[in-house]
Amino acid sequence: MGRRGKRRRQEKVRMLDIEAWEPKTEIGRLVKSKEVNTIEEIFNRGKPILEPEIIDALLPELEAEILSVSPTQRATDSGRKMSFRVIAVIGDKKGHVGIGVGKNNEVKPAIDYAMLDARKNIVGVKTGCGSWECKCGALHSIPREAKGKYGSTEVTLKPAPKGLGLAANSTIKQVLETAGVRDIWSFARGSTSNIYNMAMATINALDSLNKMKPQPGDKI
Repeated sequence: MGRRGKRRRQEKVRMLDIEAWEPKTEIGRLVKSKEVNTIEEIFNRGKPILEPEIIDALLPELEAEILSVSPTQRATDSGRKMSFRVIAVIGDKKGHVGIGVGKNNEVKPAIDYAMLDARKNIVGVKTGCGSWECKCGALHSIPREAKGKYGSTEVTLKPAPKGLGLAANSTIKQVLETAGVRDIWSFARGSTSNIYNMAMATINALDSLNKMKPQPGDKI
């Protein structure tokens, strides 16, 4: 594979200095003062996460996967200038995941920016055992079918029995692994070659579970 769209594997997450952090938002101040101790409390308040330090304070066991590193060019007065666009997924493999994008003239700073952006886009993921083939009751899949769309890309996720693994393409698989989902059936259509659209459609499918009311028979 050429440099364009080059994929990497796991990347170490550089934790931010929480002690030196001076919060600029109400939620940040509540987290710093330990009046808010879980990210679910923030989700329940319906408040946006505008400071990446909030995530490091509440989710200290973050892991990251680099989905794509792509060189880009832009025209300037002195000619064409090369930069890099990085797409990263970050999560704790315990029901929290986010997607971020970073740009810089160098790859490493672009990765750092992507991880900062991903922190501010974290969503909660409802795991469960929703497959009719499985009655284990463990939190290994999702409680029911979920659909997500981003741009022209659509992703459908269906509960799978324990031990099946992630029946998904590489982008969907990396997002689900980072979220902590271990078994799934997935289907994608539309612009399936667009890594960012695919990742965001997967996130939107997972996030849609948070907007559904529990139904009788859901095994969560």
